[in-house]
Amino acid sequence: MPQMDGLEATRNIRRLERDDAKTIPIIALTANAFDEDVEKSMQAGLNAHLAKPVEPDTLFGTLEKLIHK
Repeated sequence: MPQMDGLEATRNIRRLERDDAKTIPIIALTANAFDEDVEKSMQAGLNAHLAKPVEPDTLFGTLEKLIHK
């Protein structure tokens, strides 16, 4: 993203004054796979952090968990 990265975009979404801003699922799909990268994602308000290459079953399982919460 030219203006901001995904973590900053997530922080901005979570700060919005919309009813769904705090609950809409946000998933990181990233090459950053270290524990500290996952922690940064969770601190920013993401619901999940998936490292590339993303396995389809992992993505679908994550989506299913978040949709059926």
